[in-house]
Amino acid sequence: MANKVRIIGGEWRSRLLRFEDVPGLRPTPGRVRETLFNWLQYDIAGSRCLDLYAGSGALGFEAASRGAKEIVQVESDATACKNLRANAAALGSNRNRIVEKEVERFLSGPAEAFDLVFLDPPFAKNLALITCRLLEQNGWLADPARIYVEAEAGLALEGLPDNWELLKYKTAGEVAYRLFARHLQSA
Repeated sequence: MANKVRIIGGEWRSRLLRFEDVPGLRPTPGRVRETLFNWLQYDIAGSRCLDLYAGSGALGFEAASRGAKEIVQVESDATACKNLRANAAALGSNRNRIVEKEVERFLSGPAEAFDLVFLDPPFAKNLALITCRLLEQNGWLADPARIYVEAEAGLALEGLPDNWELLKYKTAGEVAYRLFARHLQSA
């Protein structure tokens, strides 16, 4: 396995996640992860996290390293799931649950409420907005929740749920990343 990503902070700081090439896999760059986890520093400890389109697992393992109590990592690619399981075992993590399933199918199943959601779908497939809507419509978000969305820089996320507030927004090259707060809708 030639590919690796370093965990930036927390219990597993400086540990490497190793993974095989998977078509379309683009791990969140280190400086983007550092910014994201600075944004979330007061929200991670004890949280339940959902890592959709988990890929290398960099976001979910970083959250676990920083004190999240449970991380569900959803990924459809069998090789990526094998890598996620191997990395969880290498870290000795019992907090990362890996689910090998298409994200849309997963979000159509029985819902659990999550405090933090990491959403980093493959680019150019128009999955970000669809996935955001499924999260809200199908009851996957706690009150309140934080949702991180990483997508191609030119993608307009118009039509998000009305009760989502954009807290932070940045770009890095071809990538735009946003942090939303989900608030309880008033009746």
